[in-house]
This record gives sequence, C-alpha cells and structure tokens, in this order.
Amino acid sequence: MKELNWQDIWEDTRQQRMRPLKITYDTDFRAKFAEDQSAVAKYNNYEYGRAATEVLGEILDKDCEVLEIGPGSGTLTIPVAQRVKSIVAVESSDMAVDYLKRNLEESRVENVTILNANWLDVDDREIKDGFDLAVCSHFLWQVKDVEEHLRKMENASRGYCAVIQPAGRAEIVKELWRKITGKDYSGEFDPDADYFVYLILRLWGRLVNVRIMNYSIERNFEQEVRYIASFIGRYVEVDANVKEVIEQYVSERNKEQQSAVVMWWTL
Repeated sequence: MKELNWQDIWEDTRQQRMRPLKITYDTDFRAKFAEDQSAVAKYNNYEYGRAATEVLGEILDKDCEVLEIGPGSGTLTIPVAQRVKSIVAVESSDMAVDYLKRNLEESRVENVTILNANWLDVDDREIKDGFDLAVCSHFLWQVKDVEEHLRKMENASRGYCAVIQPAGRAEIVKELWRKITGKDYSGEFDPDADYFVYLILRLWGRLVNVRIMNYSIERNFEQEVRYIASFIGRYVEVDANVKEVIEQYVSERNKEQQSAVVMWWTL
C-alpha cells in the first residue's frame, strides 16, 4: 500500500484555507475584523473558553503550568488562567498581543506571561518538559507542518497536550457560497483540521480523547457581515454589490450554535 504523504495533503488544504482576502468595499476591513474577533472572544464571559476549560477540567488544577500556542485575544487563555498556576502564551501577532494584554488587564488576570514570537521559532531546548499542558486553539491552519507542530508541543509538555478546532462550517457560509457563486458548496472553507491531528497521533500510537463542545457566539449585524466576508472573500471579490447580498441574507437569518472538537492525549 502506498504511504500517504501527510505534508502534501496538509499543505494543499492549508493553501485553500489561507487564501488572501479580496475585500474591496472597506479599506479598514482587517482592523475592524480584528476588533470583532476580540469582542466575540469575550461573548458571555468567554463562553467558548469556559466550555473548553470544562472539557479539560480533569487535567487542570491549581498547580498546572500551561503553555498556550496562538492565544489570540485570550478567549481560552483567560478561563484557563483562572484554574491553573500559570500560563506562558506564545503569540506572533502584535495586534493580537495588544488585545490579549487589554483583555487580561480587564479580567484582572495576572498569571499569564506573553511571549511575542513565532511558535515554530521557539527554541525546543528552552521549553523541553517545561509544562504540564501544551494547548492550542483555532491555530492549526497557521502552521505549515502539522507534524512538526505536534512534536514541538509534545517536547514542551511533561504531561498532556490538547488541540481544539472548529467542528463544521456554519450553514450560513455554505448557503451564501451557493447564492453568490451559483455553485454547490464543496468544502472551500472547511475548518476541520482536527482529522489530520487525530490520524497522525493514532499513527504515532497515541491514545486520543475526543469531545465535541457546543458554545454560543453573538455578533452584531456588521460583525456578522464581516465574518461572512472573511470566508467568501478568499474566493470571490467582496465589493459593495456582494456586501449587499451578504447583508440581505444576514438580516433574514437566526443565530446558530457553534461546535468545536477538543482532543487531548497523555505523553
């Protein structure tokens, strides 16, 4: 049997997921979208992060030292920090670091150390066996080599590793794709990077715990329009006309519950 080349499959999928945005209706789209992400992260007192923390509750305690990779604005960081001894958060984006600092201060969380660096550039020798848990959330598409990423996580942990990723694309994205392009949706914005992680870990002989968690997100009208545009705009130019189509559709839709896959394993 021919061996699958995981790197080629991963890179092809990643390139589709990480296409550059073609948003022409608003020159400040990226800054506004970043602000949206921080606001959504805090929805209902960090509901997403609290749900993930509950799933991981059996491996978290007040003595845990945690490494979080790609914390963004802190949607997971803040709820976990309230349950553990300390967190080192590795974040390469200067904008995300600014939002994270702001949210930590607002939540009065003082046990988080931020390392403003690219995760894959962090020296393995300096972090080896340094943490009880290494975790990343909504991060996988940022890495070119998922196997290298997982090995680096395992190198840093003396106990557990965990990966959290979205589970399934919202129906509104699929329906708008059909409406705008006239084509059936075939996974163009597929977020399910978790299956790569699960299969690789099983090939390595790891026993992987898997849970599906549900959570709610509430966006205002303009935030929802930008959320949809952030996907559609990777394949179709979102100009003023396309924006109007999105706005009309968003105004007619009810909010949907979100799901994510939580995977963790013991070293």
